[in-house]
Amino acid sequence: MRLAFILGEIASGLRRNLSMVVSVVLVTFISLTFVGAAGMLQLQINQMKGFWYDKVQVAVFLCVDTSTTASCASGPVTDEQRGEIESTLKSPAVAQYVANYQFESQADALAHFKEQFANSPIVDSVTADQLPESFRVSLVDPQKYEVINEVFSSLPGVEVVVDQREVLERVFSVMNIASLVAVGIAAVMIICAILLIATTIRLSAFSRRRETGIMRLVGASKAVIQLPFILEGVIAAVIGAVLASLVLWTVARFFIGGWLADQYPDTAFISDTSVLLIAPALLLLGALLAGVSSLLTLRRYLKV
Repeated sequence: MRLAFILGEIASGLRRNLSMVVSVVLVTFISLTFVGAAGMLQLQINQMKGFWYDKVQVAVFLCVDTSTTASCASGPVTDEQRGEIESTLKSPAVAQYVANYQFESQADALAHFKEQFANSPIVDSVTADQLPESFRVSLVDPQKYEVINEVFSSLPGVEVVVDQREVLERVFSVMNIASLVAVGIAAVMIICAILLIATTIRLSAFSRRRETGIMRLVGASKAVIQLPFILEGVIAAVIGAVLASLVLWTVARFFIGGWLADQYPDTAFISDTSVLLIAPALLLLGALLAGVSSLLTLRRYLKV
């Protein structure tokens, strides 16, 4: 009987404040969508780090005619210098850090350049002699880049030693900033959701002050009186969290796992199952926000 009464009060409250409830659902939906998007972006960053960090190489670029660095003051790399660099790569002191390496000639560099910048207007104006030869070194531990840099940067014929992780770190930094922006927007929207839930519960309690007064007179407990109001806010917030989870799953399924994966097949993207890790957290967060804000509002405006 008590359960039926509570359910009836919840249904009555939702009907009376339908427009406010819809507003709570929409604000919660938007705020939790941003929270979930930030979580998905972090999962994507971690996925890409794990995928690309195993593939990054250290590029040892050799001197060419157009080199302007001090290390290339004597001119382009000679056959003797090239051989010394390769011998150093094979030496026991360095080989323990090297998983494998390959030599890229100027012709190879030009072929890779044309492939990478196929749509660029400058692609036909670049010639092989303008591009440096290089040794592409894959490390056993990418964190040991400084060891390779110290050994090769001072060798004759070496123009510069470049760690490809630096390029990736800049990309990941931009993605982290985007994630922080999403979190910031989500925080603002969550505050709006809390205020809107509090207002909804306050109006609901005010419109039913006669019923709550009668319930107090007949001896209803504090929990029985407050529970319908709290559950109204929780239900609205949970509906918003479910909608946010569905939108995130749709994006992961059809945009990330579908279109992006087809456009960039060599990139590791998160799957739609990753949303299953985020959805429970969104549901819990929505329920907690609504429950806590409703309870605090009732303590102030509903005297039991």
